[in-house]
This record gives sequence, structure tokens and C-alpha cells, in this order.
Amino acid sequence: MKLLFDLLNQFGVSGEEFPTRDFLLQYIAKRKRSWNVLPEVYAGDEFHDCILLKFGNPRTGLFAHMDTIGFMVRYENQLIPVGGPELIDGSVLVGMDSLGEIRCRLKIQDDAIFHDFPRKIDRGTRLAFEQNIRIDEQFIQAAYLDNRIGVYSALKVCEELQDGWVVFSTYEEHGGGSMPFLLKFIQENQPIKQAIISDITWVTEGVGSGKGVAISIRDKFIPRKRFLDQIINLADQSGIPYQLEVEEYGGSDGREVQFSPYAIDWCFVGAPEDQVHTPDEKVSLSDLDGMIQMHRFLMKNL
Repeated sequence: MKLLFDLLNQFGVSGEEFPTRDFLLQYIAKRKRSWNVLPEVYAGDEFHDCILLKFGNPRTGLFAHMDTIGFMVRYENQLIPVGGPELIDGSVLVGMDSLGEIRCRLKIQDDAIFHDFPRKIDRGTRLAFEQNIRIDEQFIQAAYLDNRIGVYSALKVCEELQDGWVVFSTYEEHGGGSMPFLLKFIQENQPIKQAIISDITWVTEGVGSGKGVAISIRDKFIPRKRFLDQIINLADQSGIPYQLEVEEYGGSDGREVQFSPYAIDWCFVGAPEDQVHTPDEKVSLSDLDGMIQMHRFLMKNL
């Protein structure tokens, strides 16, 4: 799992995804010739910090967002959340500004949040939870399993994929915004009719840890039932353990697929996670394995 550990140690708060992008591009350049199909790689200024990989003749796209939640430095030692991080008094934050590396603690005072770094930090600097990866026979626990696990699964799919787009997007944790131009590029070059979202969902009263990858019937948004039925039928054929998720809240890059001007079906397929958006996110290793296997099966058979 060295690749996952490496991914977990990349900085990538929304809007500052380029360290993660650079790591992915180096990994892809090193490994792509060992994959079953050599992909066409699309990256560069016209794609901001996103990456698209085209394998063969795509019918389906697999989408994983690279960004994480975090914090941004404001004025007078104030912090503003980026995305929806849990506000935990005393949690350790790290980052870098023009004067060097930063390691400080989050402080909550009168319903506002601050850092305790002994000097001023440049305005607009992004800070992230300090990483602490823990793994045993059953679970992995760390910051930013959301969505490093989704990126990891997508890269594992690349090893065997014959036909499909694999797309690494940005901004998802803080409102989205990269998917429209990515979808436009895909539909103008090698159009698709269906999309799988490789992301992390929540452990809830109906979705448990260690019980299989979650296939989401709905979060805040509702995919088309005919496509969901096709996904569930394939999941049954696969023999891979899975759970069906029905939630009222939450969202993903699937929202932007649904809101796009293109008739693309979508479904969220991801491992359930406990302690979401904290430094201690927790995912079952069996669910992670099932997520990778399900993504591989769906991308092959859709």
C-alpha cells in the first residue's frame, strides 16, 4: 500500500491541488507503460490542476477528486474553513508560506477559529491537518482518506482498464467547479454516456464499516433509476460484497455530472468512512479492497 501512503502525504487543500497533481503525473509517467493499455494523458494549464487519462475507446468515465478539506489564514491569526473540516480544538495544522514551514494548533474562541503560530502567517495560506497514518489488520486511519482512497482506487483501475476515461478533478470539497470544463472536453473528444464517482461516503445507521463498498441510490441528489438498476445488477453478478446507501444529504462530483448540459448517467460507488473530515478518518481495509474490485468490474462491464 505504499502508493496509498504516498498519496496521503501529499498536500492538496482545495485550490492548491498542484502538489498532488505533480505527484500523480510523475507516478503515471513511471507506471503507464506497465498498464494493460497505454493511456493518452491530458494535463497542463488548459486543464488547471486536473488530469484526464483516456484508455482505448471509452464508454464510461471514472471520476476521483484530488482536493482535501482544510483551512485558510485570514487576519489577526484567524482561520476560515475550506470545505467542511471538523473544528477540533487543539488539532495540529501544517502548511507553508513565504517564510517557511508552519506547524501550529487550531484554537476555538467565542465561536471563531484561530491558529497559535508564533508569527504572522501570510494571508491566504492554506493549512491542513497534520498526517498520522495508522493501519492494522482491519482498518486504515488517517487524515484525507477522503478522497485519497478514491484516487488510489482509480489508479489501481488504470492497471487493467481497456476502455474508459479516468479523471482526477479539483475543488470538489469547496463547491466544485472543474467538472464542467472536464466534461466539455470529454464530450467533444471521446464522449461518454455514464460515469462512476470514486469517492468516500459515510458510516451511518444503515451503512456499516466492513460490510462492503457502498453503492449510493441517492445523497442530496438522485441519479436515474434505470442506470442504478444496471449498476446493482452488475454488482450482483460480480459477487463483490456491497451495501445500498440512501441518504438525504451529501454530494460529490456526481452533482456536477447531473447538472451538466450532457445526458450522462452517474452513480457514486465508494467505501464508507467513519470520523469524516477529521484527522482520524477510518476505513475498513476489506471495504477498500471491495471498492477497487467493484470499480474494475463496473468499468469493464458497463
